[in-house]
Parts: sequence; C-alpha cells; structure tokens
Amino acid sequence: MRRLLDEQHPDLAGLPIEVAANGWDNLVCRLGEELLVRLPRRALAAALVAHEQRWLPELAGRLPLPVPAPVRVGQPAARYPWSWSIVPYFPGRIAADAAPGDPWSAAAALGGFLDALHAPAPAEAPVNPHRGIPLAARAESVLTRLTHLDPADRAAALRIWEAAAAAPAWDGPPLWLHGDLHPANILVEGGRVSAVIDFGDLTSGDPATDLSVAWMLFTAEQRAALRRAYGRADDATWERARGWALALSLVFLTHSADNPLMRGIGERTFRAVLD
Repeated sequence: MRRLLDEQHPDLAGLPIEVAANGWDNLVCRLGEELLVRLPRRALAAALVAHEQRWLPELAGRLPLPVPAPVRVGQPAARYPWSWSIVPYFPGRIAADAAPGDPWSAAAALGGFLDALHAPAPAEAPVNPHRGIPLAARAESVLTRLTHLDPADRAAALRIWEAAAAAPAWDGPPLWLHGDLHPANILVEGGRVSAVIDFGDLTSGDPATDLSVAWMLFTAEQRAALRRAYGRADDATWERARGWALALSLVFLTHSADNPLMRGIGERTFRAVLD
C-alpha cells in the first residue's frame, strides 16, 4: 500500500497506516487520523468499489447522513490489478455492536436518509441480481431455507412470506438503493446514527429492499417512526419490506456459521419479523 501511495498520492504517503479490517472482499486501513484506504481483494469486490467511485460522489451531496464517497481514487498498477479508494474515516461503532441511545430518533434518521436516497435512478445505475428485484424472485431460496427451521417457526414464517409475496409488486421507477442496509453498515456515535457505510451493493429497484432495515434494528413502535419519517411507504411496500426482512434474516442465519455478528443480526431480524 505504501508503494501505491508513493506512486499515486505522494502527498499522503507519509501518513501512518494501520490495518482496520481484513475482510473477504476488502483490506481496509486507517490512513492518518481522517482517512481510510479500501483495497479490493478480488475481482468481484473491485467491481463494487468501482460502483462506489462512480456514484457516491454524486449521491452524497443530497443525503442527510455522511457516506463514504471517495476523496481520492487509486488506479491499477504493476503490482496491484484493481482500482482502489481513499475515503473519509467516520468515528463510531457499527449499530450491530452499539445500539443507538434513542432508537426512535435513530429510526427517524434512517427513514429520512432513505427518503432522500430513494430517488429515481438513471438507466446506467448498477444492477444487482439479488437486491431491488421483485420479491417473488426470492421465493425459491426462501422456501428452501424455511425447511431448516423448527416446525412452529416454519409455519409462522411461511404465513408471513405468503402475505408479503401476495402484496402488489413495485410499479414505480427503479429507485436508488443502498442494497445492503443492515446494522453492520450503520455507524453510531454519541448514541446517534452518524453515518451509513459500505455501498458496494448500490443498485436500483424496489425500495422495500432497503426498508427491511426497520425489522433489523427496531421494535414495532420504532418501525412506525421510521415509516413516518420515510413518508411514502404504502401498505404494499411495507408488506414487501417485511418479506425482504424475512428473506435476508434467513440468509444471515444460514450463511453465518463463522460470523457471529451476522448471525446475531439474522436472529434478531427473524424474531422481529415474527413479532
């Protein structure tokens, strides 16, 4: 990394570097006090970083919470094959580890954030084959994962899924979506939601996908506060959002054997959906 900085951003090359996260997709390092460097570790992740580089600077200016729009872009080099980013460092802890001190305020903040984000997206917006799509397209995977539940939970979850799947489909224009909005991608500082991070799955489509976060963090009363702040989720969209919350909770539960953080999100979301 130091060599990449020397070659492409020499004015930053003297800042201290400290590994912050070494994930499946990205190596993330602190760069001084105010910056992070995100280096993709595989081609798929590089494509997601490219989406952030292209679109986040354009979206950030109209969003009411900070987002990690790149402040510098790194280019492929002889020793490193992909584009990479330098982004702002936001203090705070992820909401999965540090719940907001005032969840009603947090619900309203996220509702307002999604209201601002969910504007019509251009035709060239990124396409995600798994998010923002019609809920019916998730049916096969949901029904398969339901077979792994105990009978009582399975019956209750199936009723919820069938109600969500029967809701009218989204018939508006494709809207900008975060695409992966869960408590590990929301920062909390001083008890308040302070930033939304990790836009690699940025896409467009049905806003119900993002609204599923309401079941990942909040009680029924707090979800109502999020819906009021969002202001435009009709009953069909809210029903689909509950279906998305169920579908995503099952993904987290069945693919997080080695990730207790995501499994915990899955368990909480599943119980909130069944509430």
